[in-house]
Amino acid sequence: AVKLVESGGDSVQAGGSLRLSCAASDSLSSMGWFRQAPGKEREGVAMIDSDGTTYADAVKGRFTISRDNANAKNILYLQMNNLKPEDTSMYYCAAWEGSFDMAWIAGEIDFGYWGQGTQVTVSS
Repeated sequence: AVKLVESGGDSVQAGGSLRLSCAASDSLSSMGWFRQAPGKEREGVAMIDSDGTTYADAVKGRFTISRDNANAKNILYLQMNNLKPEDTSMYYCAAWEGSFDMAWIAGEIDFGYWGQGTQVTVSS
């Protein structure tokens, strides 16, 4: 099994920035960031696969996903700028093989590998 460990979550004020990191124990072709707020369904934030990068409309222009596979590192990043209170959520890193719709992945509890999450709280 692939182990994923997220870090970088914090409490910030609106307009601030955070960078989330996800260290993976192995390299899979596709990785992404998802989030789930209390009482809400899990949603896709951004992902990288063989087709390139995909962003949720709510974060386009503010968030940037990237991955570092150099020197046997398997790290996924999410640079989050101009954070808004509605970005408050638990953020999860996921990894899988192949290309799939981000919204579909968000709804599949048993698909791929998932980390334990890191909390992001944005105050107004």
